[in-house]
Amino acid sequence: MPEGQPAEQVQETLDCIGLYCPMPILKTREKMDEIAVGEILEVLADDPASEPDIKAWAKRAGQQVLKIDKTSEGFRFLIRKTK
Repeated sequence: MPEGQPAEQVQETLDCIGLYCPMPILKTREKMDEIAVGEILEVLADDPASEPDIKAWAKRAGQQVLKIDKTSEGFRFLIRKTK
């Protein structure tokens, strides 16, 4: 990252480790309803289906997936609320 540029500022973290479809999506949708437009939600999940599920949900819901990291525990998603 270039010097002087801020990292994406996460406002909320949602831990879905140990939860399986459809719970990570349901909890993500609920938490997105609680944050303000422009804020970023970090979602941690270990369900192998969470990556395609989060991508598909975000597209349908009009939310922006900023980043997907594969971690030792599973996945880390950064999602910006756009509406």
